[in-house]
Amino acid sequence: IKVLVYVSILRMSQTDAAQTSAAEAHSKESNPVVFFNITIDGEDAGRIVMELFAHIVPKTAENFRALCTREKGFGYLQSVFHRIIPGFMCQGGDITNQDGTGGKSIYEKMFEDECFEVRHTGPGLLSMANRGRDTNNSQFFITLKKAEHLDFKHVAFGFIKEGMDVVRRIGELGAKDGKPTKTITISNCGQIK
Repeated sequence: IKVLVYVSILRMSQTDAAQTSAAEAHSKESNPVVFFNITIDGEDAGRIVMELFAHIVPKTAENFRALCTREKGFGYLQSVFHRIIPGFMCQGGDITNQDGTGGKSIYEKMFEDECFEVRHTGPGLLSMANRGRDTNNSQFFITLKKAEHLDFKHVAFGFIKEGMDVVRRIGELGAKDGKPTKTITISNCGQIK
């Protein structure tokens, strides 16, 4: 039984790695790298490091980067992951209402879908949450699996370089209705390069 469990975990890890590598194929040395420090119910849970695809979706990447640095006077600091569906995705970024009903971009209003070149090929993709075409603000989600049904509807703009273990832990703290079972907070955020 132990061997079967190990083989299953190994296969899952290999599948995750293969799917994530599709996102990493878009990686470019000059792209910005940002981070979130995460707390779960006030306890440190680790750091998530993300590369933003500025060479593909510069406006979307710049919005996220500036919200991480808070250089416009507002951003992701102390915002929460308000929607978590285990095995699918973790959503956050409602910096105005903290419940999925709000959000604010650095462009003063919602902004357009830049392009859909990057597909939702596996876990660890960073993508814009929206309410329909051209309604992007600060809300985003991180995939926990391949999600092709989101292609051409949500702009994928980055991937998790480090801290996928933290993302998976967050992903275990949700329910089918999306309500988190604990409070997951971005306790610090900024730009690494």
